[in-house]
Amino acid sequence: MGGTNRFMDAALDGAKAAAERGEVPIGAVVVMDGQIISRGANRTRETNDVTAHAEIVAIRAACEALAQERLAGADLYVTLEPCTMCAAAISFARIRRLYYGAPDAKGGAVESGVQFYASPTCHHVPDVYAGLSESASAEILTDFFRARRD
Repeated sequence: MGGTNRFMDAALDGAKAAAERGEVPIGAVVVMDGQIISRGANRTRETNDVTAHAEIVAIRAACEALAQERLAGADLYVTLEPCTMCAAAISFARIRRLYYGAPDAKGGAVESGVQFYASPTCHHVPDVYAGLSESASAEILTDFFRARRD
């Protein structure tokens, strides 16, 4: 898919902010009717919460902002292919469309790994668009982990 857009740019900003806090640099935004409803970035270390992935942080904030448990009609932009936990949360939230940047062959669960949305037990499958700002998304992660090794 390549390219960039303002929503993925906002997710990338979240990833950069996460990196500055020492978190794995993943960012996400929830969009509804052309407006950003919420933003999220990894906060697992900051909050000592293994579920505080960028997607879940953004979904929780959107549900709170809209005072509803589901986000039908909302789109989620995230810099990395969601893991199984996040793919399930996206499904349960009834997110309409999922846009993600870089694939995650090791931990992803959309097109990699368990391919959660292909499971017959998955009740809601969002439309999935992979590769949006893929290079920028991958570069943030590569730079972060390279700096950790050096």
